[in-house]
Amino acid sequence: MTAPLDFEPTLEWAGGLPGELRMIDQTLLPTETRILTLTRVEEVHDAIRRLVVRGAPAIGLAAAYGLVLAVQNEDDEDVSGFARAFVKAREYLATARPTAVNLFWALDDLEAVQATVSALPPLAQKKALLDRAHELYEADRVACREMGRLGAEFVEPGGGYLTHCNAGGLATADYGTALSVFFAAQEAGKAFQVYADETRPLLQGARLTTWELMRRTIPVTLLCDNAAGWLMSSGRVNGVFVGSDRIAANGDVANKIGTYSVAILARAHEIPFYVVAPTSTIDPATPTGPEIPIEERSSEEITEGFGKRTAPEGALTYSPAFDVTPAQLVTAIITEKGVVEAPTTEKIKALLAS
Repeated sequence: MTAPLDFEPTLEWAGGLPGELRMIDQTLLPTETRILTLTRVEEVHDAIRRLVVRGAPAIGLAAAYGLVLAVQNEDDEDVSGFARAFVKAREYLATARPTAVNLFWALDDLEAVQATVSALPPLAQKKALLDRAHELYEADRVACREMGRLGAEFVEPGGGYLTHCNAGGLATADYGTALSVFFAAQEAGKAFQVYADETRPLLQGARLTTWELMRRTIPVTLLCDNAAGWLMSSGRVNGVFVGSDRIAANGDVANKIGTYSVAILARAHEIPFYVVAPTSTIDPATPTGPEIPIEERSSEEITEGFGKRTAPEGALTYSPAFDVTPAQLVTAIITEKGVVEAPTTEKIKALLAS
């Protein structure tokens, strides 16, 4: 029997139509747990952009519910007005962040639903969209548990495992992607050690991953990003588990900046490198990693992180939010549909067709 997470859901819909979207403000963790109530699409866009909600699956779900918020108060008699409002909201939400493909996947999914019911009265369209958003939410919960179950097979009792950024319950509707492996392994009775990179510049590993694992009493040790290689050389790391924001058709993996470095270090130390992500994160329309758009964040996140200046005024910065790990460095991609070892275009295509 699987245990529930012991904190508020990352995000959830409250009410029917009209309803509201509630989510944890992740910018305040771990020192404060604040639940925000969103009623307008502009608030959802802002929450995605500011990383109030983050993690590819959670971003997708937020966008789906954001579309519902955008149209739920439209006139129930004005079919053409409803259609215009939907298109406008869909295009607007697509501008929130560029890299996480789940955002566009969810918007495309609801767009397809709307197209099938576009001849119906707006109220029926609203209900169809909300029902579909709920279905995506529940599907993500199921996927999290299945990824955890499959990934836990790679966790050995007494082993040590490194993770980078946050790919836990805070990044999804339930157990997470990479962290779901640890939650499932714990429920299977395995004892192991997790090492969490702090993940500069916004410290998602320190603020979020460490918080999640400690609340589940999973032994976790926090380390600076640049200590990962030395830790690996000590023999204490038996595997690396990370999430992903977009996986290209050939298995190249975009994830939080620093993941590429960890993958190279893992290969140098002959340590397995696992990527855990739902199939919704795989983008068959993007052939290889170089075609993945990489978001660049503001200079202030480096020079004035968390409100304290740590660099001279006027310092030039380079602040990509993500990097791309070539498929050749990936031991396996763990999805809810199965495990793809040594990923290639052909293997990814077969997985998606299964």
